[in-house]
Amino acid sequence: MPVLSVDSLPRRRAPLHRPLLYFAAANAVLAVVAVIGMLVDDRVVAGSAAWFKPAKFAISFVLYSIALAWLMSLRPKASRLMGWMATVIVVAGVIEQLIIVGQVVRGMRSHFNMTTVFDGVLWVIMGSIIIVLFLATMVIAVQLSVTRIGDAAITWSIRLGLAITLVGLALGNLMPGRESGVDDIVGAHTVGAPDGTPGMPLTGWSTTAGDLRIPHFFGMHALQVVPLFAALLVLLVPRIPILRVLRVRVGLVVTASAGYAAVLALVTWQALRGQPLIHPDQTTLTAAAAILTGVVAGALFSVASAIGTRKVVTA
Repeated sequence: MPVLSVDSLPRRRAPLHRPLLYFAAANAVLAVVAVIGMLVDDRVVAGSAAWFKPAKFAISFVLYSIALAWLMSLRPKASRLMGWMATVIVVAGVIEQLIIVGQVVRGMRSHFNMTTVFDGVLWVIMGSIIIVLFLATMVIAVQLSVTRIGDAAITWSIRLGLAITLVGLALGNLMPGRESGVDDIVGAHTVGAPDGTPGMPLTGWSTTAGDLRIPHFFGMHALQVVPLFAALLVLLVPRIPILRVLRVRVGLVVTASAGYAAVLALVTWQALRGQPLIHPDQTTLTAAAAILTGVVAGALFSVASAIGTRKVVTA
Protein backbone atom coordinates (compact mmCIF):
# COMPACT_ATOMS: atom_id res chain seq x y z
CA MET A 1 0.00 0.00 0.00
CA PRO A 2 1.52 3.39 -1.01
CA VAL A 3 2.19 5.78 1.82
CA LEU A 4 2.16 9.55 1.65
CA SER A 5 5.22 11.31 3.01
CA VAL A 6 7.01 14.61 2.80
CA ASP A 7 7.97 13.59 -0.74
CA SER A 8 4.27 13.73 -1.62
CA LEU A 9 4.07 17.47 -1.01
CA PRO A 10 3.99 19.63 -4.17
CA ARG A 11 7.41 20.66 -5.42
CA ARG A 12 8.50 23.97 -6.82
CA ARG A 13 7.94 24.03 -10.56
CA ALA A 14 9.25 27.54 -11.14
CA PRO A 15 11.89 29.80 -9.57
CA LEU A 16 10.90 31.76 -6.49
CA HIS A 17 9.92 35.32 -7.33
CA ARG A 18 13.11 37.25 -6.58
CA PRO A 19 11.57 40.66 -5.86
CA LEU A 20 9.33 39.06 -3.23
CA LEU A 21 12.33 37.35 -1.65
CA TYR A 22 14.35 40.59 -1.65
CA PHE A 23 11.36 42.38 -0.13
CA ALA A 24 11.08 39.72 2.59
CA ALA A 25 14.81 40.00 3.34
CA ALA A 26 14.63 43.80 3.53
CA ASN A 27 11.70 43.59 5.92
CA ALA A 28 13.54 41.06 8.06
CA VAL A 29 16.36 43.58 8.43
CA LEU A 30 13.85 46.36 9.11
CA ALA A 31 12.21 44.24 11.82
CA VAL A 32 15.57 43.95 13.61
CA VAL A 33 16.21 47.68 13.23
CA ALA A 34 12.72 48.49 14.53
CA VAL A 35 13.16 46.24 17.57
CA ILE A 36 16.44 48.00 18.35
CA GLY A 37 14.61 51.29 17.85
CA MET A 38 12.05 50.30 20.47
CA LEU A 39 14.88 49.60 22.91
CA VAL A 40 16.78 52.85 22.41
CA ASP A 41 14.06 55.31 21.38
CA ASP A 42 11.55 56.16 24.11
CA ARG A 43 9.25 58.26 21.92
CA VAL A 44 5.56 57.37 21.79
CA VAL A 45 3.36 57.81 18.71
CA ALA A 46 -0.42 57.30 18.96
CA GLY A 47 -0.05 55.55 22.30
CA SER A 48 2.58 53.00 21.20
CA ALA A 49 6.37 52.91 21.04
CA ALA A 50 7.38 54.85 17.94
CA TRP A 51 9.09 51.87 16.26
CA PHE A 52 6.38 49.35 17.14
CA LYS A 53 4.37 49.80 13.94
CA PRO A 54 7.36 49.39 11.55
CA ALA A 55 8.29 46.19 13.41
CA LYS A 56 4.79 44.73 13.10
CA PHE A 57 4.43 45.63 9.44
CA ALA A 58 7.89 44.26 8.67
CA ILE A 59 7.16 40.89 10.27
CA SER A 60 3.80 40.68 8.53
CA PHE A 61 5.35 41.49 5.14
CA VAL A 62 8.04 38.83 5.68
CA LEU A 63 5.43 36.12 6.26
CA TYR A 64 3.20 37.36 3.45
CA SER A 65 5.97 37.67 0.86
CA ILE A 66 7.59 34.29 1.54
CA ALA A 67 4.24 32.48 1.47
CA LEU A 68 3.21 34.18 -1.77
CA ALA A 69 6.55 33.47 -3.45
CA TRP A 70 6.34 29.80 -2.45
CA LEU A 71 2.75 29.38 -3.67
CA MET A 72 3.58 31.03 -6.99
CA SER A 73 6.53 28.67 -7.49
CA LEU A 74 4.21 25.64 -7.27
CA ARG A 75 2.36 26.58 -10.45
CA PRO A 76 3.33 24.16 -13.26
CA LYS A 77 3.66 26.93 -15.82
CA ALA A 78 5.08 30.37 -15.12
CA SER A 79 2.66 33.27 -15.53
CA ARG A 80 4.00 36.61 -16.68
CA LEU A 81 0.89 38.38 -15.35
CA MET A 82 1.32 36.79 -11.93
CA GLY A 83 4.97 37.85 -11.88
CA TRP A 84 4.04 41.42 -12.72
CA MET A 85 1.39 41.50 -9.99
CA ALA A 86 3.90 40.20 -7.45
CA THR A 87 6.29 42.97 -8.46
CA VAL A 88 3.48 45.50 -8.05
CA ILE A 89 2.94 44.16 -4.51
CA VAL A 90 6.64 44.64 -3.77
CA VAL A 91 6.71 48.20 -5.11
CA ALA A 92 3.55 49.10 -3.20
CA GLY A 93 4.92 47.49 -0.03
CA VAL A 94 8.21 49.35 -0.31
CA ILE A 95 6.39 52.67 -0.65
CA GLU A 96 4.19 51.88 2.35
CA GLN A 97 7.16 50.93 4.52
CA LEU A 98 9.08 54.04 3.48
CA ILE A 99 6.15 56.20 4.53
CA ILE A 100 5.70 54.37 7.85
CA VAL A 101 9.40 54.60 8.72
CA GLY A 102 9.62 58.20 7.50
CA GLN A 103 6.74 59.22 9.73
CA VAL A 104 8.34 57.47 12.68
CA VAL A 105 11.53 59.47 12.09
CA ARG A 106 9.42 62.63 12.05
CA GLY A 107 7.60 61.55 15.21
CA MET A 108 4.23 61.55 13.42
CA ARG A 109 1.59 58.86 13.01
CA SER A 110 1.35 57.45 9.50
CA HIS A 111 -2.20 56.09 9.30
CA PHE A 112 -5.27 58.38 9.14
CA ASN A 113 -3.12 61.50 9.60
CA MET A 114 -4.38 64.70 7.92
CA THR A 115 -2.66 67.10 10.31
CA THR A 116 -0.76 68.91 7.53
CA VAL A 117 -0.97 68.89 3.75
CA PHE A 118 2.16 66.73 3.62
CA ASP A 119 0.76 64.23 6.13
CA GLY A 120 -2.51 64.17 4.20
CA VAL A 121 -0.74 63.41 0.91
CA LEU A 122 1.15 60.55 2.56
CA TRP A 123 -2.08 59.10 3.94
CA VAL A 124 -3.81 59.32 0.55
CA ILE A 125 -0.87 57.45 -0.97
CA MET A 126 -1.11 54.78 1.71
CA GLY A 127 -4.85 54.45 1.15
CA SER A 128 -4.24 53.96 -2.56
CA ILE A 129 -1.55 51.36 -1.82
CA ILE A 130 -4.06 49.31 0.20
CA ILE A 131 -6.29 49.10 -2.88
CA VAL A 132 -3.34 48.20 -5.12
CA LEU A 133 -2.21 45.43 -2.75
CA PHE A 134 -5.72 43.98 -2.66
CA LEU A 135 -6.19 44.01 -6.43
CA ALA A 136 -2.75 42.56 -7.16
CA THR A 137 -3.26 39.81 -4.61
CA MET A 138 -6.68 39.07 -6.09
CA VAL A 139 -5.20 38.61 -9.57
CA ILE A 140 -2.58 36.20 -8.20
CA ALA A 141 -5.27 34.37 -6.20
CA VAL A 142 -7.40 33.86 -9.32
CA GLN A 143 -4.40 32.58 -11.30
CA LEU A 144 -3.46 30.11 -8.55
CA SER A 145 -7.06 29.03 -7.95
CA VAL A 146 -7.59 27.83 -11.52
CA THR A 147 -4.44 25.71 -11.35
CA ARG A 148 -4.28 22.24 -9.81
CA ILE A 149 -1.33 22.15 -7.43
CA GLY A 150 -0.61 18.81 -5.81
CA ASP A 151 -3.65 16.71 -4.89
CA ALA A 152 -7.17 18.03 -4.26
CA ALA A 153 -6.47 18.70 -0.57
CA ILE A 154 -3.44 20.88 -1.30
CA THR A 155 -5.22 22.61 -4.19
CA TRP A 156 -8.25 23.47 -2.07
CA SER A 157 -6.10 24.63 0.84
CA ILE A 158 -4.45 27.16 -1.47
CA ARG A 159 -7.74 28.30 -2.96
CA LEU A 160 -9.50 28.70 0.37
CA GLY A 161 -6.46 30.22 2.10
CA LEU A 162 -6.16 32.86 -0.61
CA ALA A 163 -9.91 33.59 -0.51
CA ILE A 164 -9.83 34.18 3.25
CA THR A 165 -6.70 36.32 2.84
CA LEU A 166 -8.53 38.58 0.39
CA VAL A 167 -11.32 38.99 2.94
CA GLY A 168 -8.75 39.85 5.60
CA LEU A 169 -7.18 42.46 3.36
CA ALA A 170 -10.60 43.94 2.59
CA LEU A 171 -11.41 44.20 6.31
CA GLY A 172 -8.72 46.86 6.54
CA ASN A 173 -11.30 49.17 4.95
CA LEU A 174 -13.26 49.17 8.21
CA MET A 175 -10.68 51.48 9.80
CA PRO A 176 -10.42 54.56 7.53
CA GLY A 177 -13.19 57.09 8.14
CA ARG A 178 -14.08 55.89 11.64
CA GLU A 179 -14.57 58.59 14.26
CA SER A 180 -11.25 59.06 16.05
CA GLY A 181 -12.16 61.82 18.48
CA VAL A 182 -8.97 63.63 17.47
CA ASP A 183 -8.83 66.61 15.12
CA ASP A 184 -7.26 65.92 11.71
CA ILE A 185 -7.23 62.13 12.31
CA VAL A 186 -9.63 60.53 9.81
CA GLY A 187 -9.81 56.95 11.00
CA ALA A 188 -9.25 54.61 13.92
CA HIS A 189 -8.58 50.97 14.63
CA THR A 190 -10.00 50.97 18.16
CA VAL A 191 -13.77 50.66 18.68
CA GLY A 192 -15.27 52.03 21.88
CA ALA A 193 -12.19 53.99 22.97
CA PRO A 194 -9.56 56.27 21.43
CA ASP A 195 -6.56 54.73 19.71
CA GLY A 196 -3.63 54.37 22.10
CA THR A 197 -5.45 52.46 24.84
CA PRO A 198 -3.46 49.77 26.74
CA GLY A 199 -2.41 46.98 24.41
CA MET A 200 -1.47 43.32 24.52
CA PRO A 201 2.23 42.40 24.57
CA LEU A 202 3.78 41.79 21.13
CA THR A 203 0.63 42.64 19.14
CA GLY A 204 -0.42 45.91 20.77
CA TRP A 205 -4.09 44.99 20.32
CA SER A 206 -6.35 46.81 22.76
CA THR A 207 -7.08 45.12 26.08
CA THR A 208 -9.91 47.50 26.96
CA ALA A 209 -11.87 47.94 23.70
CA GLY A 210 -12.50 46.40 20.30
CA ASP A 211 -9.61 46.42 17.82
CA LEU A 212 -10.14 46.14 14.06
CA ARG A 213 -6.50 45.25 13.49
CA ILE A 214 -7.24 41.77 14.82
CA PRO A 215 -9.50 40.55 11.99
CA HIS A 216 -7.31 42.33 9.43
CA PHE A 217 -4.21 40.47 10.66
CA PHE A 218 -5.96 37.14 11.29
CA GLY A 219 -7.59 37.12 7.87
CA MET A 220 -4.63 38.02 5.71
CA HIS A 221 -2.42 35.31 7.23
CA ALA A 222 -4.75 32.50 6.18
CA LEU A 223 -2.39 32.49 3.20
CA GLN A 224 0.13 30.69 5.39
CA VAL A 225 -2.06 28.83 7.88
CA VAL A 226 -4.43 26.88 5.63
CA PRO A 227 -1.86 25.48 3.14
CA LEU A 228 0.44 24.61 6.06
CA PHE A 229 -2.42 22.69 7.65
CA ALA A 230 -2.84 20.66 4.45
CA ALA A 231 0.90 19.96 4.41
CA LEU A 232 0.75 18.89 8.08
CA LEU A 233 -1.90 16.30 7.22
CA VAL A 234 0.49 14.72 4.72
CA LEU A 235 3.30 14.66 7.27
CA LEU A 236 1.00 12.95 9.81
CA VAL A 237 0.13 10.06 7.47
CA PRO A 238 2.76 7.66 8.94
CA ARG A 239 1.19 8.13 12.39
CA ILE A 240 -2.47 8.39 11.29
CA PRO A 241 -3.05 5.95 8.40
CA ILE A 242 -6.61 7.11 7.65
CA LEU A 243 -5.11 10.36 6.34
CA ARG A 244 -3.92 8.36 3.32
CA VAL A 245 -7.48 8.62 2.04
CA LEU A 246 -7.77 11.73 -0.09
CA ARG A 247 -11.41 12.43 0.78
CA VAL A 248 -10.46 12.61 4.46
CA ARG A 249 -7.75 15.19 3.85
CA VAL A 250 -10.01 17.23 1.57
CA GLY A 251 -12.78 17.15 4.16
CA LEU A 252 -10.42 18.21 6.93
CA VAL A 253 -9.03 21.06 4.83
CA VAL A 254 -12.52 22.33 3.99
CA THR A 255 -13.58 22.00 7.64
CA ALA A 256 -10.49 23.83 8.89
CA SER A 257 -10.98 26.58 6.31
CA ALA A 258 -14.64 26.99 7.28
CA GLY A 259 -13.62 27.15 10.93
CA TYR A 260 -10.95 29.73 10.16
CA ALA A 261 -13.46 31.85 8.23
CA ALA A 262 -15.98 31.55 11.06
CA VAL A 263 -13.40 32.67 13.63
CA LEU A 264 -12.54 35.59 11.33
CA ALA A 265 -16.22 36.58 11.29
CA LEU A 266 -16.37 36.20 15.08
CA VAL A 267 -13.36 38.39 15.87
CA THR A 268 -14.63 40.99 13.39
CA TRP A 269 -18.03 41.03 15.09
CA GLN A 270 -16.38 41.15 18.50
CA ALA A 271 -14.21 44.11 17.52
CA LEU A 272 -17.14 46.03 15.98
CA ARG A 273 -19.01 45.64 19.29
CA GLY A 274 -16.11 47.34 21.08
CA GLN A 275 -15.12 44.20 22.92
CA PRO A 276 -11.46 43.35 23.57
CA LEU A 277 -10.23 39.98 22.31
CA ILE A 278 -9.14 38.76 25.73
CA HIS A 279 -12.37 39.74 27.51
CA PRO A 280 -15.16 37.99 25.57
CA ASP A 281 -18.72 38.16 26.89
CA GLN A 282 -21.16 35.26 27.10
CA THR A 283 -22.48 35.90 23.59
CA THR A 284 -18.99 35.71 22.09
CA LEU A 285 -18.17 32.57 24.07
CA THR A 286 -21.39 30.93 22.91
CA ALA A 287 -20.58 31.72 19.28
CA ALA A 288 -17.04 30.38 19.77
CA ALA A 289 -18.44 27.17 21.25
CA ALA A 290 -20.76 26.79 18.26
CA ILE A 291 -17.83 27.21 15.88
CA LEU A 292 -15.77 24.65 17.79
CA THR A 293 -18.70 22.21 17.74
CA GLY A 294 -19.09 22.68 14.00
CA VAL A 295 -15.39 22.09 13.36
CA VAL A 296 -15.34 18.94 15.49
CA ALA A 297 -18.48 17.65 13.76
CA GLY A 298 -16.99 18.39 10.35
CA ALA A 299 -13.76 16.61 11.23
CA LEU A 300 -15.63 13.55 12.51
CA PHE A 301 -17.79 13.45 9.39
CA SER A 302 -14.68 13.66 7.19
CA VAL A 303 -13.09 10.72 8.98
CA ALA A 304 -16.33 8.70 9.07
CA SER A 305 -16.75 9.13 5.31
CA ALA A 306 -13.65 7.00 4.76
CA ILE A 307 -14.52 4.16 7.12
CA GLY A 308 -14.73 0.94 5.18
CA THR A 309 -12.93 2.22 2.11
CA ARG A 310 -9.60 0.82 1.02
CA LYS A 311 -9.02 3.36 -1.66
CA VAL A 312 -5.88 5.36 -1.06
CA VAL A 313 -4.99 8.27 -3.27
CA THR A 314 -1.49 9.68 -3.06
CA ALA A 315 -0.42 13.21 -3.88
